[in-house]
Amino acid sequence: MLGEYRPYEERTPDEQYKNLIRTVLKEGRKGPSPMVDAEGKEVNTIDLMGAPVMRFRILENGVPFLTERSLRSFWPAAVGELFAFANGVRTQAGLEEFGCKWWKYWATDAKCQKRGLEPGDLGPGSYGAAFATFPTAEGQPFNQFAEILKQMKERPELKTHFITPWIPQYTIRNSDHQQKVVVAPCHGWIHFRIIDQKLSMVMFQRSCDVLIGCPSNWVQYSALLLAVADVLDLEPYEFVHMISDVHLYENQLGHVDEILERESRPFPTLKLVGHHESLFDYRATDFELEDYHPWKAIKGIPVAI
Repeated sequence: MLGEYRPYEERTPDEQYKNLIRTVLKEGRKGPSPMVDAEGKEVNTIDLMGAPVMRFRILENGVPFLTERSLRSFWPAAVGELFAFANGVRTQAGLEEFGCKWWKYWATDAKCQKRGLEPGDLGPGSYGAAFATFPTAEGQPFNQFAEILKQMKERPELKTHFITPWIPQYTIRNSDHQQKVVVAPCHGWIHFRIIDQKLSMVMFQRSCDVLIGCPSNWVQYSALLLAVADVLDLEPYEFVHMISDVHLYENQLGHVDEILERESRPFPTLKLVGHHESLFDYRATDFELEDYHPWKAIKGIPVAI
């Protein structure tokens, strides 16, 4: 990987996360949600379609880890989750091998049975299936990450380094189609661009839970950018985050004021301590967090399932 991080003391605190929350609160609309809380009760949301674009210059200002609350306890699981998906993992057991255990709340026996899936199977419309075994007209599964990395090596100037998690025939639900995925992919539309040996990445997100999902997504896609830059011997330049449906759940609002009252601090360093020739060999243990000085963790934020 090319380039070095700017020293921590020269970085500027980033307010984009709190600004995102403020925008949802100010401009969002209250409405019903298809999700329920841990007790099975319906939860309403405050929804905003089309969030402000957020930009992070990785080496210039650090990796976007929340500083308004600590992520120390779970950031490796977020990194492990995305690399599991890149490797084609589509089961709860497979995700746990990568250190990610939270899919037990979504891949329940009841949810899998409802979708016509085997217990613990996230489905043929899941992230891992889309990334590694995308269906084709020829009947041969297509590995998007493998082929895009090959394209980036052979034709770095192209603007078509694009990956999608969406397989429509498995995500649509109507009278003619049964959904074949326990959770329709929320993130993972990835566009890479290489200019002057610098790698930029836009991640478009269909749906984003600001308090639970967004912090994990920032961490895992920053790690992906670092790993891809490392494999291609490029500088990890910029991570751009674009969200379509951004929302807060009403049962989370008790935690919002606490976050907004906390002063933002400079982003930390996510250091690569392991190097691999293949993207598929990276794991959370290949990353080390430095210069991280967040506020204390906030426990008990409700998760919609």
